[in-house]
Amino acid sequence: MAKRKKLLFISRSAPYGADRARALLDMALAASVYEQDIELLFLGDGVYQLLRDQDGGRIGEKTLGNAMEALELYGIENPLVEAAALEERSLRAEDLVISAVALDAGGIRDLIGNSDVVFNL
Repeated sequence: MAKRKKLLFISRSAPYGADRARALLDMALAASVYEQDIELLFLGDGVYQLLRDQDGGRIGEKTLGNAMEALELYGIENPLVEAAALEERSLRAEDLVISAVALDAGGIRDLIGNSDVVFNL
């Protein structure tokens, strides 16, 4: 039996205006089917993907926040978020559609260093 890999998916993009946020989420969900250890980290403008009450329909796009609620079904149980990105955008845990673990710069460095593969969009 093959060893499970630790895969880290880093999302840095705002939820709308480009396909990077949706593409990274699709990659993470697809990888979870192969029973790997998946971590999903939101950095910078990527934290906007986690906001409550999104409505992508207003701009003709699917609402990305709805997909976040399905992460646990795919085995992605502890999404991670950059603490500084939340603070810089005056966001709190209550503003997010799912609960996420906030990491400081040292925690992010350790996470990246302990991952077998890192996908960064």
